[in-house]
Amino acid sequence: MATILLTIAYDGTAYCGWQNQPNGTAVQHVVEKALEQVVGEPVQIRSSGRTDAGVHARAMAAAFLTGRELPLKAYVEGVNRYLPADIAIQTARVVPDDFKPITMAHAKQYRYSIINSTVRSPLDRLYSWQVRETLDLEAMRQGCAHFVGHHNFAAFRASNCAAKTTNRRIDSVTITGEDTRITIDVIGGGFLKNMVRIMVGTLVEIGRGRLAPSAVRSILQQGDRTMAGSTAPACGLCLIQVFYPERVIN
Repeated sequence: MATILLTIAYDGTAYCGWQNQPNGTAVQHVVEKALEQVVGEPVQIRSSGRTDAGVHARAMAAAFLTGRELPLKAYVEGVNRYLPADIAIQTARVVPDDFKPITMAHAKQYRYSIINSTVRSPLDRLYSWQVRETLDLEAMRQGCAHFVGHHNFAAFRASNCAAKTTNRRIDSVTITGEDTRITIDVIGGGFLKNMVRIMVGTLVEIGRGRLAPSAVRSILQQGDRTMAGSTAPACGLCLIQVFYPERVIN
């Protein structure tokens, strides 16, 4: 038996999210069915987390156990033949049998894309949020600093979030701007449901001048969801990378 770790890229537009659900087609389901075509038996993938409906991924990490002895390229080139154009396996590697994609992950990086323009961008509409008002990036960067560290993110989660604890670690939040495109990169140890999207919605309110940068600190301390910004649209969010310690996957 071997445990195979895959990195998977996907456009989440057409899917109900990563995780299998009864109310629609999930990315996980499509990948498992493609893997079955190659290994010749049912496959169950354990992922590093989940993404919501409409959220994208450049490198979702997911592992599965198989008794078949196949070259690693079979899990990339072979499986990709059975996947639709909006999903593709990027890499495959053998990892220890006790590998756990969620608990062994040290950090994850998410990127949120904004088009800051009064004119919509047809080519970016599935992968960004159009914000018409001119945003103050310096004020937004000041707000970012308050997210970094260990905090209670109760005010930055969906009402149906089932997490047992709302304490999370954020390593960095950075904002870059070029022409009309703004990108917000968030790296942290773990995230609550909709957490990054609510963080982005709050930063946009700061950029609009409706909240002061210091409001982030107050919202974190009070834990009141109504004080934070709106939940930014799913289409602008992408999982960029999942980080594992070298000792785990070497």
